[in-house]
Amino acid sequence: MKQVCTWHFIISFIFTLNLVRAQSANDSLINIKDNTPLTLRLGVDLSQPFISLFNKDFSGIELVGDIRINETMYISAEVGNQQKTQQSELTNFTTKGTYLKIGGDLNMYKNWTGMNNQVYIGFRISSSFFNQNVNNYNLYTTYPYWGNNLVSDGDAIGERNNLNSQWLEFLAGIKVQVLKNTYMGFSLRLNRLISNTQPENFGNLYIPGFNNVTDENIFGYSYNYTLTYSIPFKFKKAED
Repeated sequence: MKQVCTWHFIISFIFTLNLVRAQSANDSLINIKDNTPLTLRLGVDLSQPFISLFNKDFSGIELVGDIRINETMYISAEVGNQQKTQQSELTNFTTKGTYLKIGGDLNMYKNWTGMNNQVYIGFRISSSFFNQNVNNYNLYTTYPYWGNNLVSDGDAIGERNNLNSQWLEFLAGIKVQVLKNTYMGFSLRLNRLISNTQPENFGNLYIPGFNNVTDENIFGYSYNYTLTYSIPFKFKKAED
């Protein structure tokens, strides 16, 4: 796990350095008023396939997209699917489900002509639909001298279906053009849980799209590294 964290740090540092260099190069262009405010951009989160390479208990994919509606405002969305197996203090469980996030971004960076870079803040209204499967658990005892009390069958073992959770996300991020119509980005998100359907005799310790959950804290965090492509098809405003 320490190796994964180390690789995350190294890749984050290199990624951020390249974004800063690309942004500095863009700043040398002549500032001209943008006349194509509506643009569709689609892509994928690169971090989840990367984590899957190092963690055999996790698999996931997230598709991202945004529509630029004027010089500073974007309608944004993410949809994803995750499966993760975890070991809590006493329970081994697998979470599998889909999530959807919809919201908006406000670009704080003034672009040059033909550019669509972002240094932005935003929000998402998010919802996840998922199942929890209890694989096995250890019986709690104050006298562990009799060995491991692992239970892998019975009424408590099995799947809890049709669970759902909703939360708000507040985020900040950056997207920079690295090739023609191609962008790389990073966002960091603070999550605030609003509702959480709890299965019988088991708490939701992980929610797809939200990440880890604790009984004492309704807040969480998440992030993504995105590779997106701006589709050449663009909508233009009617001239006055």
